[in-house]
Amino acid sequence: MTRRIVARRSPIHGNGVFAVDTIAKGEHVIEYKGTLMTDAEADKMYGDGGETGHTFLFTLNDEYIIDANRKGNTARWINHSCDPNCQALIDESESGDRRKDKVVIEAIRKIKPGEELTYDYGIVLDMPHTARLKKVWACRCGSPKCIGTMLKPKKK
Repeated sequence: MTRRIVARRSPIHGNGVFAVDTIAKGEHVIEYKGTLMTDAEADKMYGDGGETGHTFLFTLNDEYIIDANRKGNTARWINHSCDPNCQALIDESESGDRRKDKVVIEAIRKIKPGEELTYDYGIVLDMPHTARLKKVWACRCGSPKCIGTMLKPKKK
């Protein structure tokens, strides 16, 4: 099997994931993997309340989070963009076991070889979005559609 993607340094931020071959619209590119944990476990382990602006935590469902800091794969290096070429989908387990739900990264348009894979992180923090917090979570995607932050408005 040929490698479809590769991780390397990114012009957006740190490491990134790039297409080695053409990826078709609708194609599942990679599963986001890591150690399953609860919100309480994540708070105990990381407890920064979003203050660092760097995380490999992905909310899976109301009960669990995937921690790609531990046993994570290449998907953890996919950067945020305000004009992404991928999306993260939650694939719910047919058995109803929330522990078996998965996150799959899917192409939302054709991606050419050499192009960096990105998706909108959709980060929602319960705390006030201060200027300092917006700076911590600054977006560096470089898109003309960039809103300047990875933070989304809080749900009402």
